[in-house]
Amino acid sequence: MYAAVRRYEGVSDPSEAGRIVDEGFVPLMRQVPGFVAYYWVDAGNGVMVSTSVFLDQAGAEESVSRAAGFVRDNLASLLPNPPQVMAGEVVASAY
Repeated sequence: MYAAVRRYEGVSDPSEAGRIVDEGFVPLMRQVPGFVAYYWVDAGNGVMVSTSVFLDQAGAEESVSRAAGFVRDNLASLLPNPPQVMAGEVVASAY
């Protein structure tokens, strides 16, 4: 499995960002081949973190690409700063 993590700082309205992500971005993630899970977390103090999990690296990379486009087209006013993006192979997990 592979995961992509994006950290957004300076989020102006976390509730609205969450609503937009839930209604618009989550359905896009479900369409990416190899989709396993997606999480959007309000870490407080204007920080939000997303985690996308896929069966393979291609899915994780596609999620990063789709996230960039979705933020640009739908969330630019709420997420004013570019995210810190990390991605890699999942080496341990628990359910």
